[in-house]
Amino acid sequence: MAKDKAIRELEDLPGIGETTAAKLRAAGIDSLDKVAASIPAEFSEIAGINVEAAKKAIQAAQESTTVNFLTGEEISEKRKDIGRISTGAKDFDELIGGGVETNGITETYGRFASGKTQLGFQLAVNVQKPKEKGGLDGNVLFIDTESTFRPERIAEIARAQNMDPEKVLSNIYVVKASTTPDQTLAIERSDKLIQEKNIKLIIVDSLTALFRSEFVGRGALGERQQKLNMHLHKLQTLADKYNLAVYVTNQVMDNPAIMFGDPTTPIGGNVLAHAATTMLYLRKSKEDKRIVRLVDSPSVPEGECVIKITPKGISE
Repeated sequence: MAKDKAIRELEDLPGIGETTAAKLRAAGIDSLDKVAASIPAEFSEIAGINVEAAKKAIQAAQESTTVNFLTGEEISEKRKDIGRISTGAKDFDELIGGGVETNGITETYGRFASGKTQLGFQLAVNVQKPKEKGGLDGNVLFIDTESTFRPERIAEIARAQNMDPEKVLSNIYVVKASTTPDQTLAIERSDKLIQEKNIKLIIVDSLTALFRSEFVGRGALGERQQKLNMHLHKLQTLADKYNLAVYVTNQVMDNPAIMFGDPTTPIGGNVLAHAATTMLYLRKSKEDKRIVRLVDSPSVPEGECVIKITPKGISE
């Protein structure tokens, strides 16, 4: 390769041909920025090249990329464009700073029938409302990994909001994912749909179910977390790129190390905990009531509120 040749694609990097570039893209390293941030030993293993060759490729990528610095004032100005989707309950909206916000990932975890999917349905309806009514005038991409999507429930919530149920359903684009490649590919190839169909909300219900069933045992944990991390990175990239909201549900387990208090722990470990902008814990209370706990948020303090899940949807 000539020294003055511009490096724009993976194939332009020293020691990286078409076959090696294909391996990198399959592993989620599909840009020069990702190569530049790679660790030589890991990059070497993924690419199938020696560590010295990996170091040269990474160095070339670092020299060919730039870091864009923004001031706090510039970021503050950009955050004025953040949109928020109402949950349907005033106290819930106040708890999370005004609603489920764009440019971030909102994770909800809880036991079976705690209301995670119902919240997703409510958001799928509310996002289609005008901004002055708690929506974003946008449509929905729904990744269904547990066969939880119920059009009749969406229609019921829409009618309660005096919205046309057929129109609401026509604005929700559903992908039924049966494997983790199905799930990740749906997100990897969603850019065109997002632009053409004005997608303002991506729902993944559930984010972790397929990863949990396909990667079993401690030996598979590393690979599972790596693939989950890349999946979450793509979701965050889409949220930033198109100023949309991402809502994901998560399964739970009992942590035996917790001797006192609630042992309920979300699946996904630190990878998901760090990736989610906002973390919510839903648990059942009496009758149709649910307790919502804000576990983590960068902008509002922890707290709780009580909501109801009724035939009409979520309410105070």
